[in-house]
Amino acid sequence: MAEREKILRYYRASGDEAIAAQLLDLAENTLRSRKYKISDFLDPYGFTIAETIVAHYDGRLVLQALGGYEDAERNKAVFISNDYLGKVDSPLAALQISWDGRYDHLSHRDVLGALIGLGIKREVFGDILMQGEQCQVIVDRALASFILENLTDVGSARVSVAEIALTDIVAPEKKVKEIKTTVASLRLDVIAAAGFGVSRSRMADEIAADKVKVNWQSAKSSAQTVKQGDVLSMRGRGRVEVCEIIGQTKKGRTSIFLKRFI
Repeated sequence: MAEREKILRYYRASGDEAIAAQLLDLAENTLRSRKYKISDFLDPYGFTIAETIVAHYDGRLVLQALGGYEDAERNKAVFISNDYLGKVDSPLAALQISWDGRYDHLSHRDVLGALIGLGIKREVFGDILMQGEQCQVIVDRALASFILENLTDVGSARVSVAEIALTDIVAPEKKVKEIKTTVASLRLDVIAAAGFGVSRSRMADEIAADKVKVNWQSAKSSAQTVKQGDVLSMRGRGRVEVCEIIGQTKKGRTSIFLKRFI
């Protein structure tokens, strides 16, 4: 109980106590059952909470990620007892949503909004992979038939939905741009402006509009300090990883190395 309270107290300060408590319950139930328990879909920050929890159990638990394909962004956390030697049954299904690209141009936000519009919580479906005139969505298998029967429109576009095998998921191509530059400070607006290639004033506006996240949490302010290892994400613009803060130049600026994932 002391370890549980210690973990909850740590995440209480950042407002993540609820998700930490849910994951702790799964971990403790796994130990009692000596089998495995599976969470809802988590964003990368949520998954780091699961990793922190498993690290506190002295090797009695193993953690696996289930996202439907390698390097998925949203994953289910699978807590597995070290005593369990059986197989983990995947609860995932993949759906392909198609539309007529001659008349309709749909975005990730359009598909996300349509799914939530069906009354589906974000926690029960994973990545949405856009592919021109179609997209693929990883979902809880229990929800697949509901979506197949009820998703007929995305915005003003008529769509068709079909279940596909998980092996037919097409992982997005990784496009990485390396950026080596110098900045006046390690403020969020300064680093994000350098990484995403926009002006500092525009970046400040984007942060104020809650379009920028740091480690998948809403940015506190333009002035918050960025550190090495942080991941900055901007709605519609991808992610920037702060790979290295190299040090001070002779002119007093800070040399940094970033990777932008488009």
